[in-house]
Amino acid sequence: MATKKEEKIFAKEMKAAKKAKKKEMKKLGIKPNLTPEQIRYNRNKAILSTVWPIFRFLILFGLCFIILYPLIFMITTSFRPNEQMNDPSIIWIPKSLTLDNIKETWQTMKFGSTALNTIKLNLIASIIQVGTCALTGYGFARFKFKGKGLLFVIVILMIIVPPQITTIPMYLKFTYFNPLGIFSMFNGGEGLHLIDTGWTLYLPALFANGIKAGLFIFLFRQFFKGLPKELEDAAYLDGCGPFKTFLIVMVPNAASSFLTVFLFSIVWYWNDYYMTSSFLNDSATVGLQLQNLSSTLAADLFNNQAVGPRQLIVWLESGCILAISPILIMYIFLQKYFTEGIERSGLTG
Repeated sequence: MATKKEEKIFAKEMKAAKKAKKKEMKKLGIKPNLTPEQIRYNRNKAILSTVWPIFRFLILFGLCFIILYPLIFMITTSFRPNEQMNDPSIIWIPKSLTLDNIKETWQTMKFGSTALNTIKLNLIASIIQVGTCALTGYGFARFKFKGKGLLFVIVILMIIVPPQITTIPMYLKFTYFNPLGIFSMFNGGEGLHLIDTGWTLYLPALFANGIKAGLFIFLFRQFFKGLPKELEDAAYLDGCGPFKTFLIVMVPNAASSFLTVFLFSIVWYWNDYYMTSSFLNDSATVGLQLQNLSSTLAADLFNNQAVGPRQLIVWLESGCILAISPILIMYIFLQKYFTEGIERSGLTG
């Protein structure tokens, strides 16, 4: 038989053990009086909440490196001397920096005049395209008319079908541009020759058929569908017609979407070389200069000698830096409105 003193000591030890167990369970986030299954679940949940942030960081870090690797390589290559490209001791950081690659590429691309010419073509085409696509998207979002479904299928096909399919018919149309025979009456029986003029970009944009116009119509349709119908009803009660309602009521409420589509349009027109090379033979644009940069560099720097891409890499990457710099600067200043427009258009939903 245990004495009373031993029983008190045993009771104190049991009480201390219970307190220690409660503290351990509290650290693990486990509540007392739970079943073994619940205790096991809470323990696994606590372990997962500790491991998952680390795993998520590694995934995001790896993805960021994969996405940013071309940009990092482009920057480190553009500002290093050409002879250091064959130095095995240099991987990322060059031993010395130089601006000669940028200067020589600028002169080879005639970047000043080329950029101004590209901005002139792109700005006019983008402004026209934003207006016509907004009006078309508003019509699809708010009005009911015969053939609406079929026409919207055509808009979707504009997104899906590659431009190579329509280039030849458009080229023939612009070579002998004579709708309804109107221009033949004033041009000696022949149509207008629009090839190698800005009209080859302006006219498709005017009819909501420019570069990526199908996507822009879809974006505007999604945004206008999300606006309350009461805005238009109030305008109609005040005596506004559909077009006046669009200009006075809908356009101010869609400012962020207009900016988003405008940025998209500028970027695609700026980077395009396929359409411009098909229709603009003599007009220099940034996309065309970048596409032909290898041959231009070989002619200007190596006197038309046979050179490999490895020998031209520093100038090619410098050309890429020059080409994307205006777009990056524009995006830095307009990032807030660009993101807002994407969210409100419903594209991410």
